[in-house]
Amino acid sequence: MFTEMREALGIDRSIDILQHIRDLPVAEQPTAVSKIQDVERRAMADQQPQPGLVRLMEYLESRGLRRALCTRNFETPVKNLLDNHLPAHVFLPIITRDTPNLLPKPDPAGILHIASEWGLGNAENMIMVGDSIDDMTSGHMAGAATVLLVNERNGHLGEHPHTDLCISQLDDLVGILEEGFLGTRENEVE
Repeated sequence: MFTEMREALGIDRSIDILQHIRDLPVAEQPTAVSKIQDVERRAMADQQPQPGLVRLMEYLESRGLRRALCTRNFETPVKNLLDNHLPAHVFLPIITRDTPNLLPKPDPAGILHIASEWGLGNAENMIMVGDSIDDMTSGHMAGAATVLLVNERNGHLGEHPHTDLCISQLDDLVGILEEGFLGTRENEVE
């Protein structure tokens, strides 16, 4: 959707969408937000869960592991995904780009907020799974392990210093966790 969002805003690929909106004059921001929300709403009609999502969530639940969401989306597409594809699963907290007092990814604030809500104090025992440089950077900067869900557009991020591990579909993480994933690029999977 990023290409469509940039086209709607008239910006090129090198410009961060949310930063562009924050940099606009205050009077122009609502129109820009509306344009990207329109793109997100249209995409919801075809929204499908990533392969392996349900199996991974069932595994994490069976192990009593907490799950949270930290996304640059607004609340409506997140709610759509959860209601339609993961209705029995609990994610707390859910951090969106509109969560008050938290900057969106790549800022680590959302991940650190989750750690605080969970009573962890820091994110060193957390894993951030995502498919973008914003995901890898926010997790890395917070001190969490980072797992890149590789797709046809992001394979180059596998070598990025903020990426600890790469998977091709979400349930690949089940076996990795069962084997004892330690977390950082410097550590090996046992």
